[in-house]
Order: sequence, then structure tokens, then C-alpha cells
Amino acid sequence: MINKSLFTSDNQKWETPIELFDKLNEVFDFKYDLAAEDITAKCKNYYTPEDDAFNYTWDQTSYLNPPYGREQIKWIERAYEQSKKNGNTIVCLIPARPDTKIWHNVIFNYAKSICFIKGRLKFGGSKDSAPFPSALIIFSNNLTDKQIELLGSLGKNFVM
Repeated sequence: MINKSLFTSDNQKWETPIELFDKLNEVFDFKYDLAAEDITAKCKNYYTPEDDAFNYTWDQTSYLNPPYGREQIKWIERAYEQSKKNGNTIVCLIPARPDTKIWHNVIFNYAKSICFIKGRLKFGGSKDSAPFPSALIIFSNNLTDKQIELLGSLGKNFVM
């Protein structure tokens, strides 16, 4: 049976599966979760909607699972800008929609790595998989061999 709530736009927040985050954190050592809730934060340091991450400099290795929907564009643009300005790494988990403008204008041009995750993720402990494929977008100046190896184990990874 299909979970119809997965197809609504009522909730644009998709909590990162902890197994995926733990694998990423092991090789990236995240200092901040840039778009979290108190109960879903994956890092000791995080920003909630009340904190408004856009009021801060993103200058450390950070994880970003932004709100999905149209609002996602500003998060991706900010991740790219902050990574370029500060020379840090920002790993973004987003829906894999490579036909969209943000992919063509920002991601394909400036991401250090794009990993199309194999299979569909189960967000927030859901028993059902998401109705969309997911991708990891890494804005960085440099990736280690361990990071590239992990990304390759998660799906099809393209390093630019």
C-alpha cells in the first residue's frame, strides 16, 4: 500500500536516515547540521528554523538536508556560496531532480561531487521508501580518498 502522505506538499521536511548520516559523518566529521529541528538534529551544533541558518557564516564542515520544495533552491545556492567563500565542505542531501534549473545553474557547474544514491531512502524511520530518488551534492575544494570511496559505495558518484 502506498503512503499517500509521501506525495503531499504539506511537509517539506524529510529527516535523514541515521544509518546514512552515520556513514557520511564517519568520513566527513560534520561540525554543523545546517537545517535541523531539536528532535532531529544529527550534530551537536545545529540550526533550527528559529535560529535561521542564513544569519550565520557556514565556515566549517557541515551537513545540509534542506527543506524540500521551492525553498530548497536558496539553501543550495547558499551552500555553494559559503563553501566557495570559506573553503569548507558542505554535504547536501536533496531529491535527485537533475532536470531542474538549480541543477543546471549551480550543481552541475560547481559541485565537487554528485552521488546519485542507489535505491530509495526511508526518511525519518518511515516504513515506506520516498517517492523520489535522492542525491548527495558536495560543495568542497577537496575530497579525500575515503570520502570518494564511501560516496561510490552509496551509488553512482561523479567527482568533478
